[in-house]
Amino acid sequence: MLRLLLTCEHGGNTVPPAYEALFNGQEDILQTHRGYDIGALDLYQSLRPVADVGFYSETTRLLVELNRSIGHPKLFSEFSSMLPEKDRQRLLRQHYLPYREEVEQMVQDFVSAGRQVLHLSVHTFTPVLDGEERQADIGLLYDPKRKQERAFSREWKAALLRQDKKLLVRFNYPYLGIADGLTSYMRRKFTADQYVGIELEVNQKYQEHHPERWHQLKQLLSDTLKVLLLEKQEEFSSS
Repeated sequence: MLRLLLTCEHGGNTVPPAYEALFNGQEDILQTHRGYDIGALDLYQSLRPVADVGFYSETTRLLVELNRSIGHPKLFSEFSSMLPEKDRQRLLRQHYLPYREEVEQMVQDFVSAGRQVLHLSVHTFTPVLDGEERQADIGLLYDPKRKQERAFSREWKAALLRQDKKLLVRFNYPYLGIADGLTSYMRRKFTADQYVGIELEVNQKYQEHHPERWHQLKQLLSDTLKVLLLEKQEEFSSS
């Protein structure tokens, strides 16, 4: 039996009161893609009814990066990296570890109950980075060595294109699926039969500039995901 876990690591740009002084005079940056994944929480909420369980964070990624491993050079931003070690450790205890451990424990609970987990990590990406326009509407990030991740991504892309042939859906773009992130971390904890991790990336240009198209994309992603999950459940039942 397959269970869908939905997460959103960059859902908001909230700064906890204890850390507001770090961003004095830098409030504008919090409103950009550096502060959070614009539209990601909205996308997460549209997909949430399809999932068995979900987790999201609204704390800005500029405080601590939930989608990076401990020790990664970008775990803390330029605003938080200058904090004393004891304060950075407190940040991890209060805002990083609770989220990561809750997600990992949920996967463990499903696996212990004999379930396979499909983890969909919901993100959006800025349409232009460092002066270069990103050429994609939707990115599906996965580990090419994991057969089920590769198959699910291909099936989802095919389902999306059947509904909208104009969509540009790319694999492992604009980032590599094996780059450091929550799904990569989970792959080290669980086998390919236990855990299928996909990172969904959607272009922010639709949420920011084309609201009608954004609504269509959210509905299309939800509808196709729902159908795919039903097909997967039937496969499990007949196997």
